[in-house]
Amino acid sequence: MRILAIESSCDETAAAVVENGRKIISNVVNSQIAEHAKYGGVVPEIASRRHIENIVGVVDTALCRADMTMKDVDAIAVTYAPGLIGALLVGVNFAKGAAMASGKPIIPVHHLRGHIAANYLVEEHSDLEPPFLALVVSGGHTHIIKVKNYTDFEVIGRTRDDAAGEAFDKAARAMGFPYPGGANLEKAAMEGKKGKYRLPRPQVNGSELDFSFSGLKTAVVNIIHRANQVGGKIDIPALAAEFEDAATEMIESRIRIAIEITGEKRVVAAGGVAANGILRKRLENVCRETGRRLYIPPVSLCGDNAAMIGAQGFYEFEAGVRADMSLNAYATMDIGNIYL
Repeated sequence: MRILAIESSCDETAAAVVENGRKIISNVVNSQIAEHAKYGGVVPEIASRRHIENIVGVVDTALCRADMTMKDVDAIAVTYAPGLIGALLVGVNFAKGAAMASGKPIIPVHHLRGHIAANYLVEEHSDLEPPFLALVVSGGHTHIIKVKNYTDFEVIGRTRDDAAGEAFDKAARAMGFPYPGGANLEKAAMEGKKGKYRLPRPQVNGSELDFSFSGLKTAVVNIIHRANQVGGKIDIPALAAEFEDAATEMIESRIRIAIEITGEKRVVAAGGVAANGILRKRLENVCRETGRRLYIPPVSLCGDNAAMIGAQGFYEFEAGVRADMSLNAYATMDIGNIYL
């Protein structure tokens, strides 16, 4: 089964053709990072306008690279939640128009389910199937999820405030790094030495699997503000290294607990922050020490892309999930929900 997939939840206009949920035939991503960098972050209105301008060309390119036309496609999968509402609406309405013109069914896909499904597209992960434990870490989300089967998800841990990626970007901005800050902060951390600054590792009382990154980010901002007030100098690489250590340690500790509680033998990581090298090493260590198998997609599939939507779309289709022309977009939606 060949699925044309569309992703437009934030600032990447993406389209892909995926076969049977496991093989990428084509995968095209048009990024707006350079434009949003001028503003220090994603501007929703600009993102929506660029999606409108780019989506036809991106979809045409994905079909061309697959050497296919709409006649060769069996279904259309599209991200409908969660994300920037204006951006999502561009993808959803394009998918509805394409479905109406071609007579192909529409498969609505939850964005976070798609991130997890990116792992199905890795050749070395051909043995990966539920159940497993999943960590989704991105700019807008930080979740620990029990994946019971391909379309049954249960959140067992989540952030109570900032997402991990959001904390990385805000801390990076405070340190003076340009957008996207997380990647620049990681590079600086590699040159810094830990121990010069003390940063907290916040915990949520009574919820050992939940996260709280806001206090960590605020601690970084306060260190910088205090230094500025007295004319002091900040050792940016050292502060970046300390932040990286604290943030990744917080994630590692929750994953250790989740492994113990659930007993799952497989651990999957997904989302933009899963591209972070220090976090990847920590997760590798956890799984090696606990005898678990770790699955992480290549960096190219950690960020937003349409191939992951096509992968999850296949399993949603197999489960009977379809949408009609009343399909809408939603800025927020729990991963456990499905389109009805």
